[in-house]
Amino acid sequence: MYLPHFHLSAKPFAMNPDPAFLYASEQHAAALTMLEYALESHANFCLLTGEIGSGKTTLIRHLIRTLGDQVAVGLVSNTHMSFKSIYPWALSALSIVPFDDSDIAQYEALTDFVIREYGKRRRTLLIFDEAQNLSINTLEELRLLSNVNSEQDVAVQTLLVGQPELRVKMAQPELRQFAQRIALDFHLQPLSLREVQAYIRHRLTVAGAGAGAGIFESRAIEYIHHFSGGIPRLINQLCDLSMVYAFAEKRGRIDAALVAMVLKDRLKGRANSIVAQNAGLTMKGLETTDAQVPAAAVGKAPLPERA
Repeated sequence: MYLPHFHLSAKPFAMNPDPAFLYASEQHAAALTMLEYALESHANFCLLTGEIGSGKTTLIRHLIRTLGDQVAVGLVSNTHMSFKSIYPWALSALSIVPFDDSDIAQYEALTDFVIREYGKRRRTLLIFDEAQNLSINTLEELRLLSNVNSEQDVAVQTLLVGQPELRVKMAQPELRQFAQRIALDFHLQPLSLREVQAYIRHRLTVAGAGAGAGIFESRAIEYIHHFSGGIPRLINQLCDLSMVYAFAEKRGRIDAALVAMVLKDRLKGRANSIVAQNAGLTMKGLETTDAQVPAAAVGKAPLPERA
């Protein structure tokens, strides 16, 4: 809709996790480096957590692109509490068909695959996204699967990716042995204001705008940072809607007044108030009269405190 208006070749703030748009903030770059090191050093288990929308999935998809053909990767991205066993999902992710559906046949098919790949000098990497949904029993299955590894050689590695609740689950006494085997434990924090500025500029540049093209004014970015809490997915939501509004009003630049308008409209609908809920807002915090914007949006006062 707004791509020709802003002279863009792609949608800069799409919600799908596209590795091409990955912004390597200091912590995302650190997480990627640590993951690459852990995998190269044959770590049995790695743990990556972050709030909803913090960029975990995008980071993982970028990691997969860098692994090359020395690693057989099985990505399980639809985990949920009804998992009775991880074996069928791991087999499906690795495109393995067992002889039958019995637990024994599935386990043997998975371990045979791992051993065959190891014989080809290839490691097997199992990635479980949204791993906070896995039960204690299924997590214990993963620990037992790692027994195929020897003290010197690692044939199968596991990366657990999830929300902060996963860390709480891993701290339970039943998973003590599992937790002791985790070689890498990294938690993604929200982006700072400086990082949000660079994040928005980066995505616009990748989408075809020359060095970000100055589409978002600095105070608008401050507003977006504050009300998104520095969460990339929420930043994308606000930026995308702001560009739609700017297109509708035939504006070439997005200022704080326009972002405030977007926020007010989102607060009116319960189904679209995720940004407001994240920032702990109420309609009172965004009251305007006529075309006037809250003082915070034009630099006359500090941004309102988050609840």
